[in-house]
Amino acid sequence: MGESPQVKTKAPQYDPTPCYPVLADAVAVGWADAAGTLPKGTRVLAVDGPAVLDWAAVAAGLRAAFDDRRTPVEFADVRTAVRDWETVRRLTDSEELRGDPDFARLAGGDLSDLMDARALAALADPGEGGAGESGAGESGPGEDGAGESGAGESDLGEGGVLRVLLGPGAALADADVLWWADLPKRYAEAAVKHGRGRNLAAPEDEPPTLRRLLYIDWPLLDRHRDHMAGRIDRWIDVTDTVDPTSIGGQALRETCRSLAARPFRTRPTFNSTPWGGHWGQETLGHNPDAENTALGYELIAPESGVLLGDDASRCVEVPFQLVVALSPVDVLGPAVHEMFGTSFPVRFDYLDTVGGGNLSVHCHPRPDDMRDVFGWPYTQHETYYLMRAGDHSKVFLGLREGADVEAFHHSAHAADAHGTPFDIERYVQVFPAEAGQLYLVPAGTPHGSGEGNVVLEVSATPYLYSLRFYDWLRRDAADRQRAVHVEHAFRNLDPARSGEAVARELVQPPRPLSAGDGWAEELLGALPAMFFQVHRIAVEPGRTAEQETDGRFHVLTVVDGQGAVITTAAGHRHSVHYAETIAVPASVASYRVHNQGPEPVRLVKAQVV
Repeated sequence: MGESPQVKTKAPQYDPTPCYPVLADAVAVGWADAAGTLPKGTRVLAVDGPAVLDWAAVAAGLRAAFDDRRTPVEFADVRTAVRDWETVRRLTDSEELRGDPDFARLAGGDLSDLMDARALAALADPGEGGAGESGAGESGPGEDGAGESGAGESDLGEGGVLRVLLGPGAALADADVLWWADLPKRYAEAAVKHGRGRNLAAPEDEPPTLRRLLYIDWPLLDRHRDHMAGRIDRWIDVTDTVDPTSIGGQALRETCRSLAARPFRTRPTFNSTPWGGHWGQETLGHNPDAENTALGYELIAPESGVLLGDDASRCVEVPFQLVVALSPVDVLGPAVHEMFGTSFPVRFDYLDTVGGGNLSVHCHPRPDDMRDVFGWPYTQHETYYLMRAGDHSKVFLGLREGADVEAFHHSAHAADAHGTPFDIERYVQVFPAEAGQLYLVPAGTPHGSGEGNVVLEVSATPYLYSLRFYDWLRRDAADRQRAVHVEHAFRNLDPARSGEAVARELVQPPRPLSAGDGWAEELLGALPAMFFQVHRIAVEPGRTAEQETDGRFHVLTVVDGQGAVITTAAGHRHSVHYAETIAVPASVASYRVHNQGPEPVRLVKAQVV
């Protein structure tokens, strides 16, 4: 196997904000432009969206916009129509994880389960239920005295009052028009980390938690959004609450469906963690002012977004998952859709420890535990592809031959409870980190990347359940020892992933698959237990590799060389550069990967089998 180049300078062509044109519409900027699209005669406008959104700012923007249009308006806060907090907590809790400080079971059911149907109906039609204007205290949309606003004849006709229902669940009410006000999830997570916003259906004085955001709020709201996608009349990106961007609902759906027929990228982002490195900053130019660039989200379906617009300065971001939900067969392919529904089952991300530290040694839930305890229908099998390996760097993988699991458990517990360090290599194997090598990590296998590496993690989509055995007694930003999950981890530890079998089964040599004039494709890794395979395509300068989706989506990342041009049979062209990841929907069928650069290019490819 040839050695991968060790890229050390900034990749000048890496695009952190790929954009795609909006069909049959232009991106509007500001609340006034959005308000101007409301049809005459509208009596009830529902504005739905995430719980953590600053709904008071949304109300203020809309109030000013409708004042300018001389439209009498009154607001109702849909959050007042939720069921009582104890009932909500009971409905979203599970016996297995009740009281767990870190994890919860992924919420099932529907958002409507948390709403009081009669109260919601009364908000939409106060004459029926006797409910008038409804606020929600300091952060509620009615805090500045809602009611009639503006003067003169309404441009909605007949001088009527426009009633605006604001908050998560507004789409469940009887409204004439539905708008979706969205906030990309990276902002929601940051807000909750800083104690801002509210969890779904929580009272105003309940501090928000990441545990509820990740495991309760997002699954419920994502299902609700996808279910309502066909009804949305306007999509509003409220990243900027003063000047949001928006497009019409029909344009949203047409544009998303057009993406399902062509290769496209999601907006990449990096997060910081205590073990993070600096490759993302130095090579890709991401987050130069951040502490580090540890986790690089290239394509993680539950969180990734797609930018729609002519350029990044004037676009709307929509969830990648919405693209899948609107065209699941086109994106996934019939067989994958049958297996996974609308869940995009593969993710690509970076683990950057260049100039950082070792990851924790951890595992992921085995299939039964993932389903029965944590609530995902499929589990978190992973692979590590080493894009860059530091001198003397390591990959932790599998148990040592004859490892004393009981002693390992005791040592891990002592480290967690008493801060007692131990040598993890007494129990867990280490392999030299080799650039260009793929390491397979089936569920239940202890693993982690050592410092000095760039790992392209090609994995099953579940990503929220890393069960840590040991984290080097590392401290967090509040100077507390970082959490580990000893009992969860040992309950899911697979003792069969040990000894020589690890090297034989999980560190596989590449095997040739196909080849042509100046190109070749090889299988880097596959296991019967894992539903996806990882391939690598190598293309010489000026040559073209022929590819077929065979009815299943592909995801590709350029791991060596400057990049390539992907051209589909329908004539869609898309450049992809070093370190960029691109999704190729199943509906594309045949496509070509052409190397226009002066040096060989290699791309890692994943597909469901």
